[in-house]
Amino acid sequence: MLETILHWDQQLFELLNGQWQSPLLDWLAPLWRDKRFWIPLYLLIAVFALHRYRRRGLYFLLTLALTAGISDTISSRVVKPSVQRLRPCNNPELRNDVHLLVHCGSGYSFTSSHAANHFAVAAFLFFTLGTLHRRGRGLWWLWAASIAYAQVYVGVHYPADILAGALLGTAIGYLTGRLYLRLPNLSIASMTTNQRA
Repeated sequence: MLETILHWDQQLFELLNGQWQSPLLDWLAPLWRDKRFWIPLYLLIAVFALHRYRRRGLYFLLTLALTAGISDTISSRVVKPSVQRLRPCNNPELRNDVHLLVHCGSGYSFTSSHAANHFAVAAFLFFTLGTLHRRGRGLWWLWAASIAYAQVYVGVHYPADILAGALLGTAIGYLTGRLYLRLPNLSIASMTTNQRA
């Protein structure tokens, strides 16, 4: 059963990375999955939270950072060393055929920390900030999914790495979000309309 799943996973990788190529994605995907590309977005979230929610906005941002830190630690330091799956760009059977657009890296592949971290952030924002600002909150999922897809496109992860990372990150973001909302003295969700103004 596991061999069948891995075979399908590799075939899907070859489709997404090898056959579904375009000059636009060749240019965009390496940028899109680079954490530095999203610094303006993170700064915008920070400015919004601090301006809108003051002291509670700071606690919100600290919890958001903690969420990403937990996700990265579990994915990079617990799951990856335990599973020890080679990246497709390091797989002797595949690496010569991989459409590699970024540095491959020496780390393991499963789970994708990019997927885990961004889905953790998306889930946390969806379940916290999204309860107050519902319009467009589903875009957080699309944002995380697009970054995760870029990891396959550039050749450093299999689709299963992405799926597992997304599930892990979503679970962590959901749990930290729910715990955060249970802290009435810190949570932005417990503020009154007058307090937010």
